[in-house]
Amino acid sequence: MTFNEGARMNPGRVRTGGGGRGGKIALGGGAGSIVVLILALLFGGDPGALLGSGDPDQSTEYGAGGTVEGCETGADFNANVDCRIVGTVGSLDLVWEQHLAQQTGVAYVQPEVAIFSGSTSTGCGNATSDIGPFYCPPDQTAYFDSSFFEELVTRFGASAGPLAQEYVVAHEVGHHIQNQLGDLGRAQADPRGPESGAVRTELQADCYAGVWAYHADKMPDPNTGQPFLTPLSDTDIRDALSAASAVGDDRIQSAASGRVNPEAWTHGSSEQRQKWFLAGYRTGQVSACDTYSARDLDSPDALR
Repeated sequence: MTFNEGARMNPGRVRTGGGGRGGKIALGGGAGSIVVLILALLFGGDPGALLGSGDPDQSTEYGAGGTVEGCETGADFNANVDCRIVGTVGSLDLVWEQHLAQQTGVAYVQPEVAIFSGSTSTGCGNATSDIGPFYCPPDQTAYFDSSFFEELVTRFGASAGPLAQEYVVAHEVGHHIQNQLGDLGRAQADPRGPESGAVRTELQADCYAGVWAYHADKMPDPNTGQPFLTPLSDTDIRDALSAASAVGDDRIQSAASGRVNPEAWTHGSSEQRQKWFLAGYRTGQVSACDTYSARDLDSPDALR
């Protein structure tokens, strides 16, 4: 999926550097911390080392307070990975501003979005690039270090296509949608296992990414009359499914240890992640993403 070259976006919508500051949220406790925690568990490393005390002196901010300069047109979004984040956020805003209210009655509130490098201070504590992309509920901000997209290819074996990257951005904004709808806390008391609240939360965010993809190449930008994105191709969908599969719990566990332990899952299997993305993409409906009511997470079509 590529952007129409005439698409326009204010780069000031996305900031660079540090985020909102706040006290440390205890890992494993509180609705906000679980999203960050399960990302830490999935991508490896010591979660306590990934999120620090929240003391600004303990983290180094890169480009704090700046903007992503030059990321203004579809041509920019196609040429530069940081600009692609900016363009994807613009498309997500356009889709969710209409369809969240239309389908749920809840008005969409834009999340904050920050691009950082190395480490940053957030409302969830200090974070490093090792944690991967994440959403912090206390400051309602999605954080991205774009170097993760290269790691997604080299470490996890995903496609390098643009929709693979855009899927990641849409997934994190999906957590913001969950936060608005009051569902994000469902993962807190049930953080691990194949049927856990954590897995259902992550699969729903995948489904919301699919809902966005369904509408993204159809909704015209009121400023230009054209959609932000050109029509999706089969290759685009394969790229997104490649990214969803690459970060499935079973695939990562197998690569790391040679065995699969579903009781430690936090995000769901590769196949589940692909199926729930497709459930959103094929329908464009938030109602297709009710993972919490699904009796069989392997069969999202059973909801309809």
